[in-house]
Amino acid sequence: MALLLLKSVLVVAVFSIFSIAQASDPDILSDFIVPAGSAIDGNLFTFNGTRGIFGSIIEKFKVTKASKAEFPVLDGQSVSLAVLQFPGGGLVHYQYNSDWNKSATAVSAFGSANAGTVSLPTTLFATGIDDQILAKSFKSDVATIQKMKAGLSS
Repeated sequence: MALLLLKSVLVVAVFSIFSIAQASDPDILSDFIVPAGSAIDGNLFTFNGTRGIFGSIIEKFKVTKASKAEFPVLDGQSVSLAVLQFPGGGLVHYQYNSDWNKSATAVSAFGSANAGTVSLPTTLFATGIDDQILAKSFKSDVATIQKMKAGLSS
């Protein structure tokens, strides 16, 4: 009886391991995708957009991107980069630089050649999610949710 139980547990454990989901980008099937009409030389593989950003004084929030739009040779590589520069002082509570004399810099790397952004208002309020559910989720009422939806359509 114990041997049968042990075999059953072993079979369940093996199938549990095999059923674990793996999520990732599709395999990269190309090396470099050269844009049409481009000369294949060192300039194609050189990005100058981030030169001079460190140590520079900025007056307002600035984003410098290196994505497929700015650096076309990234097409097919599934990578991109963004450099976020925060001025001295503060912006909003989650983007705050307490040193008024120096700017702060953050570097973000993305696993996509064109990472883009997600517009939360459109994603949340223009998808057909029931107003009751949105009202409960945001601890609000249906009238407020409908006002927010009306603001998106204009």
